[in-house]
Amino acid sequence: MADSLKDIPEFFETELGEAIIARTDALGTFRELGPPDLCHIIKVNAKPGIKELGSYHYISGVDASSSASLAAYLNSLTYSMDDTQSWFTKSNSWRIRSGIYCCYNAFSRVDVRVEVKIPGGVESYYVDVRGERHEATAEIWQETYLSAVLRAILYSDDSYYRLAGYRKVDPILNLPAEARFLEAVESLFWKGWQLGSKPEIQVATSVHNHLTDGVMKYFGDSFRFAPAIELFKKLHKKDPEVGALLAKAYIGQNEEIKAVKVLYEDLKSVSMSYPLIHVQVDFLREKGEYTMALKLAKYAVDTTPSEYLTWAKLTEVYIDLNDYKNALLTLNSCPMFTYNERDMHRMPAAARTHLPIKPDIINSGIMEEDSAGRESETDSNISRLPAPALHGTFSKAYSLLTRLANALGWDELLRCRSQVFVMEEEYRMHKAQEGNRRSMVKADDLDQKLKETSIAEPKVPEPSVEKPTQTAEDELKEEVSFSFGNKRLCERWLDNLFMVLYEDLRIYTFWRTESAHYRAQKIAYRKTGTEWELLGDLGLRLWHENEAKEAYEFCLDYKFSAKAWMRLLEIYAKEGNTQKALLAAVKLTVYHERWYHEIVYPTEISCNLNSLIRKAGLSKMQNILTSMNLPKPVQKLMTRYFDYGELFKVEGYEL
Repeated sequence: MADSLKDIPEFFETELGEAIIARTDALGTFRELGPPDLCHIIKVNAKPGIKELGSYHYISGVDASSSASLAAYLNSLTYSMDDTQSWFTKSNSWRIRSGIYCCYNAFSRVDVRVEVKIPGGVESYYVDVRGERHEATAEIWQETYLSAVLRAILYSDDSYYRLAGYRKVDPILNLPAEARFLEAVESLFWKGWQLGSKPEIQVATSVHNHLTDGVMKYFGDSFRFAPAIELFKKLHKKDPEVGALLAKAYIGQNEEIKAVKVLYEDLKSVSMSYPLIHVQVDFLREKGEYTMALKLAKYAVDTTPSEYLTWAKLTEVYIDLNDYKNALLTLNSCPMFTYNERDMHRMPAAARTHLPIKPDIINSGIMEEDSAGRESETDSNISRLPAPALHGTFSKAYSLLTRLANALGWDELLRCRSQVFVMEEEYRMHKAQEGNRRSMVKADDLDQKLKETSIAEPKVPEPSVEKPTQTAEDELKEEVSFSFGNKRLCERWLDNLFMVLYEDLRIYTFWRTESAHYRAQKIAYRKTGTEWELLGDLGLRLWHENEAKEAYEFCLDYKFSAKAWMRLLEIYAKEGNTQKALLAAVKLTVYHERWYHEIVYPTEISCNLNSLIRKAGLSKMQNILTSMNLPKPVQKLMTRYFDYGELFKVEGYEL
């Protein structure tokens, strides 16, 4: 349409400027990194009497270091106006009159905005939670820039932000841009805790927060830790706890001796630092030294008993040691936190939506859409499994419980459970015994009182009887203690997770039994595409990767599924199957391009391709891609991953 942007998504407003008002109203609700950036434009028509139009889209990855860089993005949209010509004017009557770019500063909790009049001036300011405007300082701009880069990195694959109309572009295009990112990180590192942390961490610290997560993801996904090492070495001088990050980076760079030296020295300075202890625990686990790792994991719990991470790590080590009873008891002790929804603001319902597809993508012959119809139908037994609804600490704890179930089997897990926890039948029985004992005690008391208050009956001397050393209540306590031993009450949340696990295992067992029966009968076993996708998810949750792989591959026989392709990409990359991994990457790249995810790095796709470049070398990967004879536009999209590998010199780029 002539009033729409070409190749860029748009939501059209009912009331002019309502998107900006909604964002301003929501500013006080943002708690962590904030939502994606918002780009709002107003269009006018040359013909008199035609109402102005307001539209917006979400975006991340735009350079937010200055008002000029954000204004440049707004100006670039003028070249994206649909060039469809009106048949009677021979020209497009619509043009962009003005635009506002909103970028949330997660450090100072303000929304930095750049307003452009076209043609005309540029105005920049920030809006606080009260909706008041202020002039943006150099410090505010640096915080805004780093907030924007971290969102681009951490939201690149985040399913929570898979919004329609969310455009993603590369936040770091070259080595100078990477140097600027590192400079900003170094400058704001000690404010990182203000950004919050992963949902399984109760208290964000200078080592555990979204800033450090962003740095480790950015360098970790390309397996090139050298720049991160240089950064952490500088910061390490101020706080030995940064040694946890430095040691991780050294291990990632295959410099284990340096990592061990850092841990040794830093633990002498801050022996109570659980991040340092945990790096050492994971290093020992990697080497198979589980007994040594156990001592350290226990110590980490002693130093920080209020954090989920320390108890979860101890649980993992117990599982490594096949000490399943202690693993279950430790899991039961994990502090669980309420999951808070991510930062996002609700928009008024759009008057209409424009989600264009680039002609090159349409004509590639490779683009597939998630199909509607029968292949999206599902058996409610599969679609209503409760496990996918778990978040935060509960999701992480469930992963540990499924690991236990995979190691032990369901029956043995239940036996183990009954040995460490007070079971319902035992509890009922002892409650009944307690009731009987209490009744006996009350009856004794009543007899005694009747004797004491009997006036007519004379006192008769009785033989000396030794006073009972134990009352009936004491006997009850001893009996309960004897029966329960060291058993504990199972926390309600863990009880619930057992029920979730039961449902998962019930469906999984039925699937495998039914599949085997059909195979024996030489009859095709049929499910819809969506059912196969959900069964693949189920297989992964229960640590059955081969069965999950099979289900995802069946899924793709019936429908396109970005999730199935992504999980298969990970599996193929792990197997070293370059041909199939590249096919998965092609399918996903075209799909992402269709949905405006133009970001090359860091993404799950690039991370898996970088993993293969390390194993096979860049030249072999490029040759396989060439042999696929892809359409030129798709070949160009795929080449970007390898161009990145060469530019940033990822491991294997020279091979």
